[in-house]
Amino acid sequence: MSKKKVLIVEDDNFVAEVYSTKLLEMGHEVQIAQNGEEGLALIEKSKPDLVLLDILMPVMGGIELLEELKKKVEWKNIPIILLTNVGEKESIQKARNLGVQDYLIKSHFTPAEVIEKIESILGK
Repeated sequence: MSKKKVLIVEDDNFVAEVYSTKLLEMGHEVQIAQNGEEGLALIEKSKPDLVLLDILMPVMGGIELLEELKKKVEWKNIPIILLTNVGEKESIQKARNLGVQDYLIKSHFTPAEVIEKIESILGK
């Protein structure tokens, strides 16, 4: 399988590390951003194959980042998986309307399950 670029936009270093380590072990390139603003800069620079995105972050949150992504044609097709503790129906609906591939609640999924979802999207 060819190397895929995955961007993790997550302000919790522990969570970012867990996923980063797993993805690196699987042979992917991984970048980590601490907030939506850093995430946007990295998307612009390196056009990732997939973004794993948190919602609640300092500076710029996940929903704002999604809104920014939708403004640029060349970013529209980047698959986004939201991995968050925010489970409110409004947030989920808004994210779905903004075209996220998947919406995962952190406490409901093990890292292995999340990685599986990432792999299935990258493998398409």
